[in-house]
Amino acid sequence: MNLSNIHTVYFIGVGGIGMSAIARYFKANHKNVLGYDKTQTEITNDLVNLDIKIYFKDDISLVNNKFDVNSTLVIYTPAVPRTHKQLTYFIDNDFKVLKRSEILGIITQNTYCLAVAGTHGKTTTTSILGHLLKECNVAMTAFLGGISENYNSNLILNGSKVSVVEADEFDRSFLTLSPDLACITSMDADHLDIYGDVRALHQSFEDFSKKIKPKGKLFVKNGLPIKGITYGLEDNSDYSAENIKIKNGTYFFDVKTPKGLFRGFEFSLPGRHNLSNALIAIAMAIEFGCSINQLIVALSSYRGVKRRFSYQIKNANRVLIDDYAHHPTEIKAVYNAVKEMYPNDKVLVLFQPHLFSRTRDFIEGFACSLSLFDQIMLLDIYPAREAPIEGVNSQWLLDKIENKNKELIKKNEIVSKLKNSNARVVLAIGAGDIGEEVSKIKEALM
Repeated sequence: MNLSNIHTVYFIGVGGIGMSAIARYFKANHKNVLGYDKTQTEITNDLVNLDIKIYFKDDISLVNNKFDVNSTLVIYTPAVPRTHKQLTYFIDNDFKVLKRSEILGIITQNTYCLAVAGTHGKTTTTSILGHLLKECNVAMTAFLGGISENYNSNLILNGSKVSVVEADEFDRSFLTLSPDLACITSMDADHLDIYGDVRALHQSFEDFSKKIKPKGKLFVKNGLPIKGITYGLEDNSDYSAENIKIKNGTYFFDVKTPKGLFRGFEFSLPGRHNLSNALIAIAMAIEFGCSINQLIVALSSYRGVKRRFSYQIKNANRVLIDDYAHHPTEIKAVYNAVKEMYPNDKVLVLFQPHLFSRTRDFIEGFACSLSLFDQIMLLDIYPAREAPIEGVNSQWLLDKIENKNKELIKKNEIVSKLKNSNARVVLAIGAGDIGEEVSKIKEALM
């Protein structure tokens, strides 16, 4: 598809974090951008401020006979049901209709592409990599699955010769990409509603590894069952973070590479899982050709991604952290990070489970990881794209948590419950709409 012939781009599900980044991209490239979303959010408000028209009703009259079929592209997210009236209208009337992953493949096919895959760590790693390349003056565009604290956007736009993207395993979307450099950060079981079992998930990552261009390179977390350039923390990997120290909440470390040891890196995002994300971003930037000295300076200025161990309050009396963690492995990683930084403080977790199927598939893992915290508050399951599953609810999860200091609460109880807790450190985690409650929590606890 020749995008130069496209004048109007209509997004169905424009408020999604991945969709909105592409909407920003087309707007920056002077296309007429508009779309639909079911809910008004901070993201949709930001898009409206960019002069992007958004409808919040699935009404055919809003689109009927409004667009030229030859110069209009329609992009939709897989989270939108095929019964969606506007989507059905565009398909039935022979518009060019593509999934988000397909258009991302088209955008990146004529660029030098760096892709970040993995069931955990994609957004943080992609944002670090995008920041490093921009600070090294690379003419690149980075599409992020979160809002960068450095740029207050999910799009880093510094040119068009190079693209940095998240290679999303959901719905096998990453198989539309053909990257030059790629990494796999993790392959834990997830999205079993799509894959059925972990073997099918692993096969999809194997298939992704074969999508890399003939002269391209694949990096893999040391220990994963796929061959590639390895990376890890203080181990025998090709790229390894060495001499790791923590001072005032900041990591100081050296990087061992196939070309030697380079000293003097510092990184301020807590958690060894985040340090691992920083390491692979450094490794890919080195292989791309960035200078070590520029990378050292660039990494020190990285500020993180909203809702990825995002500090909302940080003072002597209270710490409030907002995080997107929605899988048992991610929750445990957040716990390890917070205990590394605050080993002597009581830690309360407020968790909103995401998806009935994920809760069902990983119920034991969720119970185990949540039991680690000193105090647990659960919200009802956020359904997203799913219908309820009989017997799968937050009460079931609560009953399995082996920690007596636990309770199931409603959204309107959050503030009062947190005010009555003596926990110094409060974590608000989940991939649903819990993030929209954080500003209220912050105001109440300040």
